[in-house]
Amino acid sequence: MAKVRLKEIAHARSGDKGNTVNIAVFANHKDYYPLLVEQMTVARMTAFFKGLVLGEINRYELPNIEALNFVCYEALDGGGSSSMRIDHLGKCFGSNILRFEIEVPDSFNVK
Repeated sequence: MAKVRLKEIAHARSGDKGNTVNIAVFANHKDYYPLLVEQMTVARMTAFFKGLVLGEINRYELPNIEALNFVCYEALDGGGSSSMRIDHLGKCFGSNILRFEIEVPDSFNVK
């Protein structure tokens, strides 16, 4: 197994409403989707976003489009207009999640 960053096998879209962030992760190929389901658990997402997401994270599986959707509560330090963070918008979370590491079989030949 090789470790790659999520950006090598998927892409993401994200946004915010108030203090909640929505992150959708789409597998670039149907063979990658099972890896996302297996490895992008709520526990791992909670650890990955420690210190940024202070509330609950819910995960929704969308197998018909090979995607996962994460809804992160208490993620924006009160919301875009009241946060003192430099990167306080939900779109930043989409870029951030692409650094998440995924283990892929060597046979996948992901660079």
